[in-house]
Amino acid sequence: MHRIGYALPEGFQVMALGTQTVFELANLMMAEPFYAVDTYALDGSARASTGLTLQARPLTARSQADTWLVAGTLQPLAAPAAPELLRLLDRFAARARRVAGLCTGAFVLADAGLLDGRRATTHWYWADALQQRRPQAQVEADRIYIADGPVWTSAGMTAEIDLALALVEKDLGAKVARAVAHRLVMHQRRSGGQSQHSEMLRLAPKSDRIQLALEHARRNLAQPLSVEELAQAAKLSPRQFSRVFTAETGQSPAKAVERLRLEAARLMIEGSRHPLEVVARETGFRDRRHMREAFLRGFGMPPQAVRREARTTS
Repeated sequence: MHRIGYALPEGFQVMALGTQTVFELANLMMAEPFYAVDTYALDGSARASTGLTLQARPLTARSQADTWLVAGTLQPLAAPAAPELLRLLDRFAARARRVAGLCTGAFVLADAGLLDGRRATTHWYWADALQQRRPQAQVEADRIYIADGPVWTSAGMTAEIDLALALVEKDLGAKVARAVAHRLVMHQRRSGGQSQHSEMLRLAPKSDRIQLALEHARRNLAQPLSVEELAQAAKLSPRQFSRVFTAETGQSPAKAVERLRLEAARLMIEGSRHPLEVVARETGFRDRRHMREAFLRGFGMPPQAVRREARTTS
């Protein structure tokens, strides 16, 4: 029996508990139950961000689990985890098989020192804050989940289920994970990055002028899209445009355009049978090789792998 322990900080986001269904269904797929799931909180109860108070097992130094899943909160910077929880997690990580931060639960792992020297992810909205909070970690904002040795982290709330499915696949194989995903009416794996958000939303410019430039870029991705052209769309000088754009979005115009191209190319690859040469041309990459290099930088996988996973999970 593999013991799963959920550690709930005060103000936890209740959707983290939905991942327990993944392990429940995995047990149903097996001849005999494989997972035993318990929920813990420091005082034997924890209040969710919704106001729900959940009775749980008291979290103490004697608490035991093979895998610890740490729930996140809606405001990880405003309400850091209790020092006692951090101390216990550091102790648990030394003896457990693995520990995982669900969504902003990555902040709890970071504060416990468990992300130092490791790759990690979290909800895209909080990724920069996590990197600033723990410079010793390597935060990758576009991942659905990351497993770096025994330490796992996931992106936004729905990505917690992706992580739980990946744990089941690691423990029981792809066939069981696929059967659980089928029961949940979802893909076993989502290709690409945090596809639940758009690059336009992530950039979130503050002024209408920069928004106009981004809209122009998205409508004309097949064109070269020089800084001069984007500046003209924003009715600014190229020099002023580059300065304002970077200040408002946190990215250079060239980087932002590449991200828009990547998003458009990924959607074409997942949703069509167009040859990769056509996808590259339609989304503004110089050629197929250039697109492949951008995919490896942005998604950590080549376009062929994105298409292969999309077909496997469709």
